[in-house]
Amino acid sequence: MPDETLRVHIWVTGRVQGVGFRAFVVASAGYIGVVGWVRNVGLNTVEAVAQGTRLQIDQFIQAVKTGPRASRVDEHRVDYETPANDLIDFEFRSSR
Repeated sequence: MPDETLRVHIWVTGRVQGVGFRAFVVASAGYIGVVGWVRNVGLNTVEAVAQGTRLQIDQFIQAVKTGPRASRVDEHRVDYETPANDLIDFEFRSSR
């Protein structure tokens, strides 16, 4: 169903730090209209959670897999999770 709410947890590795990747994810999320968060994990990994409609989530996954021009995504992992009411907007989270 197109307006079904989905929640996705995504990790990308590659040249994703020091290239504005998290800012790109936040801007993309705002444009697409999803809620969630993004943070750095380790030396070459960024993690994000997003919740929205199926169309929004598909667009978000594509944006994260592409990244900003200066980045390079070598690998990605996407897990679908049960939607929850714990997200209000899209934010930066502290690195793990």
